[in-house]
Amino acid sequence: MKFYGYFRSSSSYRCRIAFNLKGLDYDFESVHLKQGAQKSPEFGAINPQRLLPALITDDGAELTQSLAILEWLDETHPEPALLPTDPLARARVRAFAQVIACEIHPLQNLRVLKYLTDEFGADAAATTKWLTRWLTDGLEACEALLAKRDRETAFCYGDTPGLADVCLVPQVFSATRFGVDISHLKRIASIHARCEALEAFAEAHPARQPDFEP
Repeated sequence: MKFYGYFRSSSSYRCRIAFNLKGLDYDFESVHLKQGAQKSPEFGAINPQRLLPALITDDGAELTQSLAILEWLDETHPEPALLPTDPLARARVRAFAQVIACEIHPLQNLRVLKYLTDEFGADAAATTKWLTRWLTDGLEACEALLAKRDRETAFCYGDTPGLADVCLVPQVFSATRFGVDISHLKRIASIHARCEALEAFAEAHPARQPDFEP
């Protein structure tokens, strides 16, 4: 498999965690977002959206969108499972993951922040206000979903990490990177700490990637 990502991309971060949890190797190609490498014709031929991540399977199939890649990984390499077997439980895990991937993450995306600056003249203070609003609202919703679980568990939806945790940890990293205070979200903080103690999560951290830049 060939994986196209970037150390700071939280959607790429999700996939790295999943690869590690499942013990899968892949060839990595960095796509430097800040330098605009995603806009190249070569990468556009792989992903017309010019967004990360992208994956080329061993059979040469091209996959995009992190949640689609994660579910493909879970279906083709089912152990350890990222999703529970019960249909209702699966729906709840997917809903939690989509709060992050579909509702929070797009609003912190580099192209969105650049558009705010270029088209609306948003300065650093305005951008910070934007990020604080949407990251806080979204993660508070995640905290509320965790509070509604049938029982308290070590990870988001079980005693082992799954799809929800794979999405949560990179989003917490982003909140920290953007200076958004989420210290009041106690369940998220506890789960995040347990995940970070696991090698699969620690090795996926942006600072440990070959294309890392301080």
